[in-house]
Amino acid sequence: MKRILAILAALSLAFSAVADEGMWLLPLIQQMNKKDLKDAGCKLTPQEIYSINKSSLKDAIVQFGGGCTGEIISNMGLIVTNHHCGYGSIQGLSTDEHNYLMDGYFATELAEEIPVPGLAVTFLVSMKDVTEIMENADNPEKTREALIQEAGHENPGCRVVVTGFYNANIYYLIVYRTYTDIRFVGAPPASMGKFGGETDNWMWPRHTCDFSMFRVYAGPDNEPADYAAENQPLRPKQSLKVSLRGLQDGDFAMIMGYPGRTQRFQTAAQYKEMLRTQDISIAARTVSQDLMWEARMADPVVNLQYANKYAGSANGWKKWIGMKQAFEKLDIIGREEQFEADFMDWVNARKSRQEKYGNALAQIEKGVQESAPGMEAATLLSESIGRIEVLGFAGSFVRSIAALKKGDMSYEEAMLKAVDQLSPAAYKDYNEALDRKEAAALIAFYRDNVKDDDRLPLLGRDVREMDIPAFVDALFDNTAFTSAERVKERIKTAADLSNDPAGRLYAEVITGIMKYRQHVMAGQGDIAEGAMAFTAGRLEWKKGEPSYPDANSTCRLTYGTVKSYSPKDGVLYRHYTTLKGVMEKEDPDNYEFRVPAKLKEIYAQKDFGPYADAAGELPTCFLVNCDITGGNSGSPVMDADGCLVGLAFDGNWESMSSDVMFEPDLQRCICVDIRYVFLMMDRFGGAGYLLDEMNLVR
Repeated sequence: MKRILAILAALSLAFSAVADEGMWLLPLIQQMNKKDLKDAGCKLTPQEIYSINKSSLKDAIVQFGGGCTGEIISNMGLIVTNHHCGYGSIQGLSTDEHNYLMDGYFATELAEEIPVPGLAVTFLVSMKDVTEIMENADNPEKTREALIQEAGHENPGCRVVVTGFYNANIYYLIVYRTYTDIRFVGAPPASMGKFGGETDNWMWPRHTCDFSMFRVYAGPDNEPADYAAENQPLRPKQSLKVSLRGLQDGDFAMIMGYPGRTQRFQTAAQYKEMLRTQDISIAARTVSQDLMWEARMADPVVNLQYANKYAGSANGWKKWIGMKQAFEKLDIIGREEQFEADFMDWVNARKSRQEKYGNALAQIEKGVQESAPGMEAATLLSESIGRIEVLGFAGSFVRSIAALKKGDMSYEEAMLKAVDQLSPAAYKDYNEALDRKEAAALIAFYRDNVKDDDRLPLLGRDVREMDIPAFVDALFDNTAFTSAERVKERIKTAADLSNDPAGRLYAEVITGIMKYRQHVMAGQGDIAEGAMAFTAGRLEWKKGEPSYPDANSTCRLTYGTVKSYSPKDGVLYRHYTTLKGVMEKEDPDNYEFRVPAKLKEIYAQKDFGPYADAAGELPTCFLVNCDITGGNSGSPVMDADGCLVGLAFDGNWESMSSDVMFEPDLQRCICVDIRYVFLMMDRFGGAGYLLDEMNLVR
């Protein structure tokens, strides 16, 4: 490990980073990126970007919910993030009477901001390198627990984790502070917040006004507190300034956020298996999404109920399709295989390297081969029968009983308590008729694709021989879990629900998935050990070249420039779009391209106010070549002074393999211009009063 630390120390001194590639660790910006940031045009010092002892940009950046980024843009805890990041929360607050998702909403005062149950935002407090401590530990797990406990005492009320980087070659102790009183402030109607829908998803040119606004509330001491009417808006350590100047082609831009997962240190064997499992998910989700879309378009109630479910499923589905195409077009597997061959040439040139790294690739491939059958079987089962909604309700009930039994409750007491906890609200976004259709189609998909050795009996019956429609009807007719009322009624006439068909089928699915994952685990030890050695070898081999660890939902900085691109011969995509493009795309007969009458009126009158560019147009979206992935949604796009100029919300189709390999000529991050955000908030939504609490740079 000291050798690895020495390599990283050399890296921090020896290279000038490629400005448009890299998801850089914040504590290492001073050593690794200081000169390059300045050369690229950044006017901030590394300490102004990340500091433990003083307020810095990182104090204005939050992990929003479970998988997005948001930023504080006022000294009253106002957050802006993407519309698709707030989508589920907004949909959950919506009813037929108050359809905030479809109609849009903006509070006109603090009292009108709506509490969002279950939503939380998390601030990064600090990151500390503990690699040497972990490496020298006789009992790493016990040492990890001790580090967490000590940091927890020093940071009361915070969450502490020890996280590995570079495939467990480096470790950081990370401290987070989470706030749970979050209130919905406003968002445009879904027709604008999701303009273009799945047709435009991952595509450029883009015209989506992808933003929503929330506010963080705190207790009287400004610390995290459960929701209470008397809580006050958070007084943040730092909030972002907002610039209405816009960016031009070639201007410096940087993004800070919480990128989810990348796989740039994986091998060709791992990539091949990843594509195989993604193919299973693509095929299964196509089945369910087609039925979901048909039902949504036929009934506005179902449309609202399933808007977030469809979006969540389709986003990954389309990304995987694009990734497969990109792998083929860009020969990702072939290039990785050549990289590995060159690596082995370097390894074999010296005996000491052979001893350390010579078996790494073979060990990974062995682990992949051992894991693949279980991984594919588990994926098929979870993406087919495992996605039947009524089984999810049954599973939630079972888990509630298990949690309650951890106390002194008997099974009967726990069951009755779990019944009491059931709420009709849990079923607000459920449609039994659609679930029946999906269940039949997904069971048929499972039957047609499962291997003989992996096939599970369903409630004691062979899926190859059953009448699937009759099986599904019997399942839904006899289960109690299609509504909260039915569960409560059933419990009055039955001793328990242990024989409920949905509960039994859920148990069979979970048991099957666990069995397959045991097979997966058989190969994970080889993969982990081989990956650690392969990564260490790569760092030594490429000493002096840029290096950053794979994304793992920790806060990162990426930077580059505003930049157009050419996807193919004769085609040049400029770096920005305008409101004119929204009007050109409008199609009143297409659900994905509707434009509200009020926005058409604003456009016709050119009533853009201070949000117009120098040519009098309203900018909508723009491109930067910064390195992002899922989890960066909602991340602030900042100029050289650290001012907010836009929100990252998507990647482009031509670079769908970017999670495994960066393509500088093709990879772009699609951003919504803050001027479009403010036009919709102010001129369209009537919430211009929010500008009064922001620090605007005009």
